[in-house]
Amino acid sequence: MRIAVVDKERCKPEKCNFECGRACPVNRKGEECIVLKDKAVINEDLCIACKLCVKACPFGAISIVRTPEQLKEKPIHRFSENGFLLYRLPLPEKGVVVGLLGPNGVGKSTSLKILSGELKPNLGEPGKEATPEELSHQFRGSELQRYFHEMEEKRSVYKPQSVEMIPRLFKGTVRELLEKVDERGVMEEIVKRLGIGHTLEREVGKLSGGELQRVAVTAALSKDADIYYIDEPSSYLDVSQRIEMGKLIREVSGERCVMVVDHDLATLDFLADRIHIFYGVPGVYGVVSKPYAVGVGINTFLDGYIKEDNVRIRPEPIRFEVLAPADERSLQRFLGFTEIEKKLDGFKLLVEEGEIISGEILGVFGANALGKTTFAKILAGLVKPDKGGVEREVKISYKPQYIESNFEGTVLELLGSVVSNPYSTDYMHTIIKPLQLERLLENRVRNLSGGELQRVAIALCLSREADLYLLDEPSAHLDVEQRLEVAKTIQRVVSQRETQALVIDHDILFLDHISNRGMVFVGEPGKRGKALSPRELEESFNIFLKDVNITFRRDPQSGRPRANKPGSVKDREQKEKGQYYYVTSS
Repeated sequence: MRIAVVDKERCKPEKCNFECGRACPVNRKGEECIVLKDKAVINEDLCIACKLCVKACPFGAISIVRTPEQLKEKPIHRFSENGFLLYRLPLPEKGVVVGLLGPNGVGKSTSLKILSGELKPNLGEPGKEATPEELSHQFRGSELQRYFHEMEEKRSVYKPQSVEMIPRLFKGTVRELLEKVDERGVMEEIVKRLGIGHTLEREVGKLSGGELQRVAVTAALSKDADIYYIDEPSSYLDVSQRIEMGKLIREVSGERCVMVVDHDLATLDFLADRIHIFYGVPGVYGVVSKPYAVGVGINTFLDGYIKEDNVRIRPEPIRFEVLAPADERSLQRFLGFTEIEKKLDGFKLLVEEGEIISGEILGVFGANALGKTTFAKILAGLVKPDKGGVEREVKISYKPQYIESNFEGTVLELLGSVVSNPYSTDYMHTIIKPLQLERLLENRVRNLSGGELQRVAIALCLSREADLYLLDEPSAHLDVEQRLEVAKTIQRVVSQRETQALVIDHDILFLDHISNRGMVFVGEPGKRGKALSPRELEESFNIFLKDVNITFRRDPQSGRPRANKPGSVKDREQKEKGQYYYVTSS
């Protein structure tokens, strides 16, 4: 089956002079495969998939793909004519946490909205709503047939992906919001466990991203429902907060159904029992796999081959390899810093004396509100320390944690402000294509989604000539493959330009994949933070994970770090040995 999708935002017929229509050989015969209304519209029955219109479109607005031969069933939903198509749905299971894993733009959030009743499926016919009889026929013989039959009788809760929207929907304090939805009488306990007691009397609109995320999770889990749909709960949270959030979700699943979307494999591995893999072409179509056991599902996703559908979803498997420690004879000091002290609004930061090595990527990790961003700003010269500092001035390119999209121009214009020729072959292969920015170049920066804006900010940072690249939480809003591609891009830039990088993040797999050494922040969040001097990655992870009381092992198949279930045999064995982080497969 051929699918023709036209991105209505990118399609600009007034600028391209309808080249897409003129390029089509069917159109030249008078059959009108492509016609112009207010935007280009493609007749999928007439389309011969020559893809001449795809090549002719200067804005990357047209996608024409063939779905896998095995995909014979009717779609579940289509957003518009020539819009995104979703095939199949994941299955909620009582007493089980079902995880949804896949790239951005292939239907995970759409599936949650359909299952929660927020979006009515149309079975591929835009403008219509499927009747109960049609849904029953579509899912006959499966558990989803019973689910849709009983959906009106069941109550569901949906925690949205974009927690930034909460202040627009609710005006008042955190306490007022949470007490309003506390149907299970567990609000106080969840507030304590997620560490947001200090926010209760504050206005919702004045919370940080991490605080908003924890408030949203608290609100969702405080409601009394049969099914909980949780969309990307780990965004903005540090590792210990992610683990505590995972424990709370597992607890609520005891007598209920829970479905979770997340891109942090370590978190998903910890909290999920089953995994559905989503694959397809982002923005064009998405397909849902059968359920897998969590370990098997994540490894199947990383391997890139869905055996049951006989589909390869990526050319090469993703493997995690341990970076060998550098030969001490080759270690050269790039930049040293003395012991640093800084006080800010009742918070005190102490940084031990240390150094950044030439050519290294230094991974920085620790709980939120311990001063990691403050340290980066001191290095960047944006914050002046009370005591100590760096030994000399160097040229620094800094990507901040929170990104503002107030630039009025296009992505191309923004990148062009720091690069003389964004279309040069070297720049396209080093930055644009790996970060998947080709289709965004003509888009206005202020209209970008969170993930798109993140990739543009990373590109902007890496586009500048610098001695040291500082990237604060570059994995936020990105899917698994995008995170690993960002890691490769940073490594490539550092290697080719013979420069250095310092990367702050909360994704264990991302940091494991990118870092040569580690720098750990410990202390009491919001009150005092201490940065330990940089050291070998294994030692850094051991210090960090012991502090949050979590152990990790390496998966023998993919090499990825896997969180051990608390109290499991492996967890107890590693804690007895003091090995909270394993660099070898076991």
